Amino acid sequence: MRIYVDFDDCLCETARAFSKLALEMFDKHVPYEQIYYFELDRTFDLDAGQYERLMLQAHQPEILLSLDATPGAAETINEWISCGYDVSIITGRPSSVYEPSRIWLDEHGLQHAKLYCLNKYGRNHFIKNSNNTLELEDYYKMKFNYAVEDSPKAFRFFEHLPELKVLVFDRPWNRKTAFPNENYQRCANWETIRKIVTCE
Repeated sequence: MRIYVDFDDCLCETARAFSKLALEMFDKHVPYEQIYYFELDRTFDLDAGQYERLMLQAHQPEILLSLDATPGAAETINEWISCGYDVSIITGRPSSVYEPSRIWLDEHGLQHAKLYCLNKYGRNHFIKNSNNTLELEDYYKMKFNYAVEDSPKAFRFFEHLPELKVLVFDRPWNRKTAFPNENYQRCANWETIRKIVTCE
């Protein structure tokens, strides 16, 4: 069994941290439950300069290391790994923050999960000297049985896998999204995901 897992807002509560940052930096008060758009500049009504500053601040190691874990994620993933499943965490974060991302995983009990940085959203230009640890051409050679993802913007990265089962982690910004096909299933939490992807 091969499983793709997204990092932000699947393993950790990134959007909640962004909400706090936008309030602190720009006095933009948008509670987590009102983050209706994946595009954060639209969500927080930021101009291009403000958006860049927000992204730079949000990718500081101390911010990334402070993110709260999403309940049940580590326990479920470790159960899969103990069953012999191949779990790859594929994040849209730039590779310049690979090290604090790896440390966060290790500190939250996910030492055995593989981590790759893939430029899913064209954000690498915010961070200088960032290169992907996983190139698109290599990603498209990878095969998965299941994917855990919250971002509708990432669904296009699954088009080459017609049999893939996509478990969409329920978040405010994906609740009005029309899923591409019947292989997509909304999941309220990691306990729901765990019941779907069981150890054989």
